[in-house]
Amino acid sequence: MNVEHFFSALWADYLKHAPSAGRIHQVLGGGQPIVNDHIALRSFNTPQLGLDAMEPVFVAMGYRRGGEYVFKAKKLKARHYEHADPHVPKIFISELLLEQFSASLQQQVARQLRQMDATAEAALLYSGRHWRLSHADYQGLLAESEYAAWLSAFGFRANHFTVSINQLAGYDSVAQVNAALKREGFALNSAGGEIKGSPAVMLEQSSTLADRVAVEFDDGEFAIPACFYEFAYRYPQADGSLYQGFVEASADKIFESTHAGADKAG
Repeated sequence: MNVEHFFSALWADYLKHAPSAGRIHQVLGGGQPIVNDHIALRSFNTPQLGLDAMEPVFVAMGYRRGGEYVFKAKKLKARHYEHADPHVPKIFISELLLEQFSASLQQQVARQLRQMDATAEAALLYSGRHWRLSHADYQGLLAESEYAAWLSAFGFRANHFTVSINQLAGYDSVAQVNAALKREGFALNSAGGEIKGSPAVMLEQSSTLADRVAVEFDDGEFAIPACFYEFAYRYPQADGSLYQGFVEASADKIFESTHAGADKAG
């Protein structure tokens, strides 16, 4: 698939699950184009859908593998990919390490995956949910893994897009972006502090809390946290080029932008 088509389709789907994104564009860009630093995708570590299965999809669009990351507490593994054209956004994809979870969670995910026949391809990554799911089962997953619950409820789509502050007119820091967003009433992810990272690790990030959207479950419609918007500022390395990787400690807290919290009570 053409990489421009891929991001256009991914963005169109994302807007349905992050309705505040359009308003954020107006606040930060005044309607002007905004450069995307990276997008994030979620998956399960099965042979058909895990990182190794997805990698050829990215390579076919001109990407090469960058860094690898492990999130022990959340039981995740991730990679990022960089495009041959530096103007094309990076891709950050993570997978849930199913074997590290309870038998009940593994069985629930296996039931879901038996309902889909899609294989790893670019179009899969904005195709949404391929299985039936009750809100009760969502709540059961949520009790053990927010990531598993989110992925089971929303399926395959961009978890977030990321504004490149380095290329954002009128702003030169994450703090300035955060201040502008808070003035407009946007709630920010404060896990680990509103600004994650530092100049010492050459990357600073922040993010909104996920928009709540109505999702159809087998037992009714419920509003749950969907997708969010991230903001990244990259610092120059010794050779003057901007750092292109990710920082595990910061990314770990960014994941918490979709934490359901009150949804555990319904």
